Amino acid sequence: MENLNSKKIFVFWMPLAVTWLMMAVEGPLLAAVIARLAAPKYNLAAYGVAYAIAVFMEAPIIMLMSASTALVHDRFNYFKLRNFAYRLNFAVTLIMALFLFPAVFYPVTINVIGLPGEVARLTHKACLLLLAWPAAIGYRRFYQGILIRSNLTRRVAYGTAVRLSVMALTAILLYKFGRLDGVLVGATALTLGVTAEAVASRIMAHRAVSALLERSEHDSGDEKLDNRRIYSFYYPLALMSMLGLGIQPMVTFFLGKSPMALISLAALPVINSLVFIFRSLGLSFQEVGIALLGRKWEGFKPLRRFTLVLGMCTAGGLILVAFTPLSGIWFHKVSGLTLDLARFSVLPTQILALIPGLMVLLSFQRAIFVHARKTKPITIATAVEVASIILFLVLNIHLIHVPGAVAAAAALITGRFLANVYLFLKLKAGNIIPTEAVN
Repeated sequence: MENLNSKKIFVFWMPLAVTWLMMAVEGPLLAAVIARLAAPKYNLAAYGVAYAIAVFMEAPIIMLMSASTALVHDRFNYFKLRNFAYRLNFAVTLIMALFLFPAVFYPVTINVIGLPGEVARLTHKACLLLLAWPAAIGYRRFYQGILIRSNLTRRVAYGTAVRLSVMALTAILLYKFGRLDGVLVGATALTLGVTAEAVASRIMAHRAVSALLERSEHDSGDEKLDNRRIYSFYYPLALMSMLGLGIQPMVTFFLGKSPMALISLAALPVINSLVFIFRSLGLSFQEVGIALLGRKWEGFKPLRRFTLVLGMCTAGGLILVAFTPLSGIWFHKVSGLTLDLARFSVLPTQILALIPGLMVLLSFQRAIFVHARKTKPITIATAVEVASIILFLVLNIHLIHVPGAVAAAAALITGRFLANVYLFLKLKAGNIIPTEAVN
């Protein structure tokens, strides 16, 4: 994009931001529905665990959007990466199906994680309903990457509007007329919503795909993909995603054995839903950086300025909610938590207040490495983050005996900060960005 400035970045980014914001609405909406049905503590806890498992299972395919944004420029590369995506989706679905066999699932969730029996039973039912979730996510993210590459970011937002509409309608209908447990209402709504979005994304990408099929590798002038190049590019991203998305089930494991375990398990999905609303604006920025940095890094300086402003705004928004009476309104009035759960949720949210700004920075840092085709440092940074979180969870829960959700929040903010520091130092030492682009 020529003569890139903040206005052009904003116009390109905004549909993706709206997309992530709409996805961020899912958590609070479904948590609010579940909180108003029978046995809210057990069902909210089960919903948090089931969602964490589903998210971890989708981890290997979550970076397909970045991959298709960066790599799919012509007919040959389209088919190569599409076939790779299909194989990956099948493998992930098979692994999740094997995990859901009762002989595997219950020993892990009860004996290893330490879930109460009723929470484990509800979680298993929900995970069965979420079996199609990972493959649907992988399918739609592949085609969303093509839409982003084709400068059709609005269509990504349209697809998410379809997802949210189907999900909300399903949840409301089941709430009004169904007799399902709350966690099953949430799982059914999530699965139907993301499946509808996957179908809509493929339909909306039809013309963009047709244009790609008319371009040979000679026309595009870009590298010709083979399986070795795809794996060398994608493997570090997939490993990073698995480590990163594995944080949520890992935190759940520690919470199951922490002080105030049940209240922490019930509160954390609602806390995460609020934080995700602000964090999502940073998550939406990664593909923007990949698409707009430019072949000669001409987009670096305007994107750097935009990163600074966006980071301050997202962190400021969560600080405003976390440290004012708005927190009580959100947790009790909007999310439907009981007063004790609402009060308990405030401190962990305050601890996490800066994490949206750190997410914006992390997305820009990752975009730089992906653009440079150097994805290994992203994996190492995520490993640093995960190791730090584990260390702080062990210290806070098993040695200091901090309540679970508070310990989790402290560990999460520390781990993210250290990941940012590692990537900053790596960029400074690696000579990845040309000097003329930085100065």
